Amino acid sequence: MRRFLVGLVVVLAIVAGTLWYVAGRLDDTEITPNVHMLSGVGGNVGVLTTPEGVVVVDTMMLVRQGNAVRDRIRDFTDEPVVTVLNTHYHVDHTHGNPAFPVGTKVVSTGRTLQHLHELDADFWKDHPAIDLLPNDTFDGASKEMTIGGKTIRLVHPGRGHTDGDMVVLFVEDRVLHAGDLFFHGHYPNIDLEAGGSVREWPATLDKVLELPFDKVIPGHGPATTRVALERFRDFMATLWEETVRVRDKGGSLADAEQLVDLEPFGLKPIWFAPMLNRRFVIGRSWEEATASGGPRG
Repeated sequence: MRRFLVGLVVVLAIVAGTLWYVAGRLDDTEITPNVHMLSGVGGNVGVLTTPEGVVVVDTMMLVRQGNAVRDRIRDFTDEPVVTVLNTHYHVDHTHGNPAFPVGTKVVSTGRTLQHLHELDADFWKDHPAIDLLPNDTFDGASKEMTIGGKTIRLVHPGRGHTDGDMVVLFVEDRVLHAGDLFFHGHYPNIDLEAGGSVREWPATLDKVLELPFDKVIPGHGPATTRVALERFRDFMATLWEETVRVRDKGGSLADAEQLVDLEPFGLKPIWFAPMLNRRFVIGRSWEEATASGGPRG
């Protein structure tokens, strides 16, 4: 038994070390000369470099990853990070915040800040995390800032992934960071408990598609163009419409799982989140369609 326990500890230590190593690795995709996408376990980070400082969109899921983001930015520029933008409240987009200096401007929607306080309070109760909560929020449809001659437009287009989602448009570069309103090639997370909505998601993306951009950084998946975002909009619309069709014919969740046809879109689970699959998205859509646990008003 002792030999078994020792072996188990060794295996767990190796697994933990491997995960720690993998979590610190980031891939860099140059979108434009001033915009990069850093990707790794947990999602995508947008980086805008300017002569007056760097803007970072989302910070991944670990402080270690936030530090890795800062290290990679030094490959592009010697300018400091002056602003962090959090597209929504989930841990894989915010828990890297404490890696950045206290006093950094952190921007989100007001609803995202509320979710951080109410749904993720334990992480943010102590220093330095509490110092890197969003400190500049907005409750309207949009907010605009200019840094180093670059215009950054922040837009809250409506409910979808949550009810506080923000997309970021780098205006001069015509690049959109869509956050988790867009999972490229993967089934999305639908956070009904935080006000997300399958029903409203397609219309929210229609508003996003009105913005002037050519390239897209998704919350998860490879960088792409607006055509892929349009197709994801169509996926969300199909998910909702086919779920409602089954409901209106008196069907059950089991019927919806059998009849809702999502195969043409070719989406797959994310490797580190296999629970986000076909059955999951149909189940969430069914909850909302039957009001058996849908979004908060």
